[in-house]
Amino acid sequence: MIELKRILVPTDFSEFGEQALIYGCELAKRFNAELHLLNVVQDAVAMFPEPNMMGTSMNDLVSDMQSLAKKQLEEMPDLPGTKDLKVVREVRVGPAFLEIIRYANKAKIDLIVIGTHGRTGIKHMLLGSVAEKVVRKAPCPVLTVSHPEREFVMPT
Repeated sequence: MIELKRILVPTDFSEFGEQALIYGCELAKRFNAELHLLNVVQDAVAMFPEPNMMGTSMNDLVSDMQSLAKKQLEEMPDLPGTKDLKVVREVRVGPAFLEIIRYANKAKIDLIVIGTHGRTGIKHMLLGSVAEKVVRKAPCPVLTVSHPEREFVMPT
C-alpha cells in the first residue's frame, strides 16, 4: 500500500497550476494527507540584470512579489470539499525547479503534483520546463498534469 502523508503542489497561479491543484486536493483528501502549496518567486536580479532599470530597489520588488504570492496562497485552495484539508503554504525566492526540490527534501514530501505548460519546439528550448527538471531531480514520485486534459471524474 502506498502511503502519502505529504503532497506538494507547486503553483504559479496559472490555469496549468489550477489543474494540478484539483488533483492534489483530491489525492490529499483520499489519503488524509497534508497538502503543501508552494509558490516560487523569481529572483529579481535574474529578471532585471541592470539594478537601476526599474527605479526601485530589487529588495523592495522581491518583497512586494512575496507579499502578493502569500496573499494569493492564503486564498487557495478555493475548491469544494477542501475546507477540512490540512494545508501548509510557503513562498520561496529563487529558481523555481531548485526551490521545489529543496522544499520537497526539507518537508519530506511523498508526492509532487505539478502542472505542465505543454510547450514544445523553440519555446520549450528557450524557456525550459520546470516540470521536466522537477521530474528528473525530485526525491519522490512526481505526477504531472497537463492542461487541457481529460475531465477529472469524481467517483459516485
